[in-house]
Amino acid sequence: MNFFRRTLYFLFPFGLGLLVWGGLSVTGHLNAFVLPSPAAVFRAFVLGCSSGELLRDMASSLQRVGIGFLISLVTAVPLGILLGISPRARFLVDPVLKFMRPIPPIAWIPLAILWFGIGNGPSYFLTMIASFFPILTNTMTGVENVSRHHLAVAHCFQASRRSIFCDIILPSSIPMLISGIRTGFGFAWMAVVAAEMIATRSGLGYLIYTSQDLLRTDRVLVGMLAIGLIGLLVDTLIVSLKDWWVHWV
Repeated sequence: MNFFRRTLYFLFPFGLGLLVWGGLSVTGHLNAFVLPSPAAVFRAFVLGCSSGELLRDMASSLQRVGIGFLISLVTAVPLGILLGISPRARFLVDPVLKFMRPIPPIAWIPLAILWFGIGNGPSYFLTMIASFFPILTNTMTGVENVSRHHLAVAHCFQASRRSIFCDIILPSSIPMLISGIRTGFGFAWMAVVAAEMIATRSGLGYLIYTSQDLLRTDRVLVGMLAIGLIGLLVDTLIVSLKDWWVHWV
């Protein structure tokens, strides 16, 4: 019953929004060119899936986000742990991080195109930049906020550095780390759409951009809905992983 109730609460705002949207379209209160009806968007979605174009664009976007996000993950997590453990390293690196963190990923697009050309390279770079700082900051914060009482007890029992790291620091920082992964993926997903509008010839961003030129608002909405749906599914997966992992540790 609890699962049914949670599912109902989860779907209720989507269903309500769909009913309002459909009702305004049927009664003629919405311009079909500005905002097509749900039926028109659904037809465009079915045509995109049946032709394979939408599925290819979704796969291209996911592949670009996956590679850029993986690069940021394998670099930001170790660096965040190092900066959280070592005050000296944090003192040296923190000014650079504070300088670069406010620069939005989209501002890197001109340089990314100059450095990597047109294609997947700029997308990899932008998704990496977008997700790097949230993962780094959360990892560093998680390590810094490890309970001092736990560390004191470990030192009293003369625990080794490896034991302190593996049994105290790493498990205690996992909740913040996964929160950084969640935020970082969201930023990476937004960045890849912006990159695909300028520097690629495939992907959901490119689909939205070309559909705008063709005055196909229904296809624009299909691309936006696909972006939102994938983002929702991945975020739900990360939250489920966090609940399982935090409970496990």
